[in-house]
Amino acid sequence: MSLHDGIVAKRVNRAFTILVAGLTAISTTFVWMDAAVAADRKPNVVFILADNVGYGDLGPYGGGELRGAPTPRIDQLAREGLRLTQYLVEPACTPSRAALMTGQYSIRNGLSLIIVPGSQNTLSARAVTMGDLFKSAGYATAIFGKWHLGKEPQSLPTAHGFDEFYGIPPDTSWDSATYVDTIELTHSIPLPHEALLARGPQIVEGVAGGSLRNVKPFTREVRAEIDNELVAKSIDFMKRQTAAGKPFFLYLPFSMGHAPNLPSSEFKGKSRIGQYGDKIMEGDFHVGQILDALKQLGVDDNTLLVFASDNGPWAHLASAFGDQGTPDVGSPGPFRGELGEVTEGSIRTFCFIRWPGKIKPGSTSSAMFSIMDFFPTFAGVAGAKVPSDRPIDGVDQIEVLLGKSETGKREGLLSFAGGDLLAARWKQWRVYFTDMYPTGTGSQRVGATASASAPLAGYPKVYNIEMDPHEDLNIGGLFGWTAGPALQEVQRYLESVKKYPNPPAPNITQFTQHGG
Repeated sequence: MSLHDGIVAKRVNRAFTILVAGLTAISTTFVWMDAAVAADRKPNVVFILADNVGYGDLGPYGGGELRGAPTPRIDQLAREGLRLTQYLVEPACTPSRAALMTGQYSIRNGLSLIIVPGSQNTLSARAVTMGDLFKSAGYATAIFGKWHLGKEPQSLPTAHGFDEFYGIPPDTSWDSATYVDTIELTHSIPLPHEALLARGPQIVEGVAGGSLRNVKPFTREVRAEIDNELVAKSIDFMKRQTAAGKPFFLYLPFSMGHAPNLPSSEFKGKSRIGQYGDKIMEGDFHVGQILDALKQLGVDDNTLLVFASDNGPWAHLASAFGDQGTPDVGSPGPFRGELGEVTEGSIRTFCFIRWPGKIKPGSTSSAMFSIMDFFPTFAGVAGAKVPSDRPIDGVDQIEVLLGKSETGKREGLLSFAGGDLLAARWKQWRVYFTDMYPTGTGSQRVGATASASAPLAGYPKVYNIEMDPHEDLNIGGLFGWTAGPALQEVQRYLESVKKYPNPPAPNITQFTQHGG
């Protein structure tokens, strides 16, 4: 090699070394930037809410195939995420949904009874909802399905942080699809069919800040196919937000489990237990559609998904909806009670939480977890601030989700109906201050949401729900000391009410008359 060739070779080698070093630095910079972007990326949150599905209805809780309605996609969800065995709600639809949306006991918003048309209880303009929470953190937000917190302008989801809403009347439930039929059956309102449809419950839609628009009458035929619509709109919403590069909060309160469980044409007759089982199988299919969509959109690894029920099963009164000759009711599993009561079978139901890379697959937690706890937990996940100008009864349970705590941050829970504090949970103890019982005798005997109640004379009833999940043995005499911690839960609540008084409790059976 000549001297000239050697000099050229050295220059080439030096240039190559500089180039490699530069590319390495650039590559390292991009890797660091990607990691920073990933760390900075807010997770999407999807909350699918079933309606009155019991603890014993789904495969991972002992139902599914054994109950005559297989749930393969929900079984898959349990294998891929966390199953809660002490997920606790409020005794009825409106109260549970108010607690979920606000992180507060429903009584703090005057929503501790089911809203029915004509009643005055409705969500206040002052309420801060989960929609508001995610909106404040930069999320796109949508609800498709059942709101059930009021139809007044200040009560609508589009007035509380949700960009989009499509669903049933916001002050009624799924059974309102039968209103026109039962009116015509009884000739109660003498109008032509088309006039009744126009006046009856309507499917509505709206966007943030606007009024709702009627889409079509909510009939039995629409009821049967409604979940197909809601899931299709949910998937479209997720597609649009993913394309826009925006984190999203999707709230999908669909109809699975609520009487009348009118199955879609695809699932009618699929189960071995009639229309309730058909709708359970249909709901299982829809959960699978959402899971598949997340994967197809490439956001599966950055999405926290919750699938839960708002209540335990509606049994006694719902049995009248058995169009196929079978009771349209769910199973509370090993627990006692149904929707409307404050027993364990009413307020304990199913909940799965899935978050790939964060939540351990196939895990189970027996930590006490309230429906109110999602509010502060999601605030932490989304980087939002929890309101400090009101009591928040939910607690941040992120350590339960991530498997860092077996017990979580909750030891107790109170149960209300209307203006009454009826019961308390403290650890494995259920303490009743009021006795709920069916009203009437013989053929007039009705329970659940039609139950009566009476304060107990002097001492509460106490049950150990681990030893006695059906609450058959009152052991207050032997374990009288358990009333102390339960009463401390009550006292903390009462102290908070002194500082933050509740609005008037809902009541649609007693009316005050003022003279002129």
